[in-house]
Amino acid sequence: MSAIGYTIDADKILTLTIDMPGQSANTMNSDFREALSETADKVKADIDTIRGIIITSAKKTFFAGGDLNELFKVTRADAAMFERMVTDLKADMRAIETCGKPVVAAINGSALGGGLEICLACHHRVALDDDSIQLGLPEVTLGLLPGGGGTQRLPRMIGLEAAFPFLMEGRKVNPKAAVKAGIVDELAASAEDLMAKARAFINANPTCQQPWDQKGFRFPGGAPHHPAMAQKLAIAPAMLKQKTRGCYPAPERILSAAVEGAQVDYDNGDRIETRYFTELVIGQVAKNMTGTFWFQLNAIKAGESRPKGIGKARFSKVGVLGAGMMGAGIAYATATRGINVVLKDVSMEKAQKGKRYSENLLAKKVSRGHLTEQEKAATLDRITAAADSDDLTGCDLVIEAVFEDSGLKAKVTQEAEPRMANGGIFASNTSTIPITQLAEATAKPENFIGLHFFSPVDKMQLVEIIVGDKTSDDTLARAFDYVQQIGKIPIVVNDSRGFFTSRVFGTFVNEGVAMLGEGIHPASIENAGLLAGMPVGPLAVSDEVSLTLIQHIRDQSRKDLEAAGKEWQSHPAEAVIDTLVNEHGRKGKAAGAGFYDYPASGKKSLWPALTDVFVDQLQAPRVALQELKDRILFIQAIETVRCLEEGVLRTVEDANVGSIFGIGFAPWTGGAIQFINQYGVRAFAERAGELAAKYGERFTPPKLLLEKAENNTALA
Repeated sequence: MSAIGYTIDADKILTLTIDMPGQSANTMNSDFREALSETADKVKADIDTIRGIIITSAKKTFFAGGDLNELFKVTRADAAMFERMVTDLKADMRAIETCGKPVVAAINGSALGGGLEICLACHHRVALDDDSIQLGLPEVTLGLLPGGGGTQRLPRMIGLEAAFPFLMEGRKVNPKAAVKAGIVDELAASAEDLMAKARAFINANPTCQQPWDQKGFRFPGGAPHHPAMAQKLAIAPAMLKQKTRGCYPAPERILSAAVEGAQVDYDNGDRIETRYFTELVIGQVAKNMTGTFWFQLNAIKAGESRPKGIGKARFSKVGVLGAGMMGAGIAYATATRGINVVLKDVSMEKAQKGKRYSENLLAKKVSRGHLTEQEKAATLDRITAAADSDDLTGCDLVIEAVFEDSGLKAKVTQEAEPRMANGGIFASNTSTIPITQLAEATAKPENFIGLHFFSPVDKMQLVEIIVGDKTSDDTLARAFDYVQQIGKIPIVVNDSRGFFTSRVFGTFVNEGVAMLGEGIHPASIENAGLLAGMPVGPLAVSDEVSLTLIQHIRDQSRKDLEAAGKEWQSHPAEAVIDTLVNEHGRKGKAAGAGFYDYPASGKKSLWPALTDVFVDQLQAPRVALQELKDRILFIQAIETVRCLEEGVLRTVEDANVGSIFGIGFAPWTGGAIQFINQYGVRAFAERAGELAAKYGERFTPPKLLLEKAENNTALA
């Protein structure tokens, strides 16, 4: 069975129906390439007997894009062969595009990446008017570029400037927005209407040629040499570098392919694109990002971390204890997914304030046209503000999100637990306190689990599920189901102080603060963090967390460890934090002063006196930027290996996805473990040893890392 159906009807209209055998979605694999080549030959042979061509899909989606399984395996040694294969594929697309007859894309479902590129190679595009359909070129999010003509056709259709957000940011839009952007020509109300409009275009246009294949073609908005466009392009590389920090080659190659391709004819532009595409496909960053953001993330979403053989749970009433920013965020995330929420605090005033958090977020969505007033009201109706524990009666899940204090958490647990539905589960949103320790307050430790959300909850996609010593598989499976029900990404870890993400995040913050204590200029520290690929510098993120909270968590951890007869390991960052808070009254962003100043109007800036307090200008160490970047990334990766070694982390997938989505570990690396693998395990261990000799035993390679380094085998 061919991957492309070929049917000529009585009206001499050829319908090409893409239907990859044995797949739920159409992809550009070897079967498709072979079918496209055969189809191009048939079209050439039948060209005198057909009046036009409609390209559509037999799947629910139109076309899912390139075959990432194939792309992931392409090595540097395969580069020449891969480039020829892409060239041949594009030649077949081009043959159909330039056949002289009208070619219409009847887009019956989402068309992403190569799927949209097939549509762009048509003369007319009709899409089903369905807001769930997505159209876009998301390759950049995997470290790639649109390699099926996207960097050449889209700018020629809508202009370079309008095309850049789609090409360099991977913007996806629904059909209505695609019409507005000029990517789709018209909408259809039904599948029948879709085909009728496609046929109508063919009937009205007996011959067709793309604008860029016509003499005198002018770029919409101006070609690169146009004075207005030239002015914008002159600063584009600098603006792009500011965003990528030099860590992501794909946006830079996309800019090059689009601008260079715009200065030559289409076919030569296509060649330029193919060469840049090949360079990215064989590059390490694309391997890192594709491996984690596609394969590993999909494995997690498919439930690889969920206990097998347990039926899927659905939640209808969830209680949230504590209506502060975190509790309010959890309530919002739950209610927006159609689940009733009881948001409880010590007073109705505090609970209602927490509910207003959701009201404000929903109002923004209404103002942007993403939500109706009725939908906003319906979501708010699902949140009940409460000050009485009896309102929690019947909750099948209660999530505690109160202050990081073991005693307080025990108190609210014991108040809420008796009111839960029969068989209900209880979760703590603690970020550091062991779940097994907190479960001592409950009568049913097997029904107790950790659900560690990240702030702000409405934006952060990850939830870290922490399994206590007595947590049952049934409770874990149901917690996993809840996280997926509210549209978040679940990773599963075993119990430990700080679990996985907080432990690793702590090393990032502490390393940056320790550098300041060593006399390194604060601006150098912050820039090193950003240039390493972290979203925020370590000093800025410390302010966000709050320096007093960092002190509190440290003191609580020390107290708990000493009570258990264990020794507290102090860190050089502690003295810096204490100096800032205790001697200078600088407590963090919420207090208006920390490592940074926060003026009422204007941007934050590093506190000028930081250098006076911590940096001796005459004695300040001169350290290479790479050394600072290494310290920031290595310390987090080493702690991640420790978590694997201790059994806190269950899988490498959870480690990579959790490190990126939870703490913002440099996405270009593919995650903390992939950073080690792509660096080379032996080389990483050797470099870690060098850092340990200079900065202390916190950089000492763990035993697991040394074992892998011996044979230079990847952590998997």
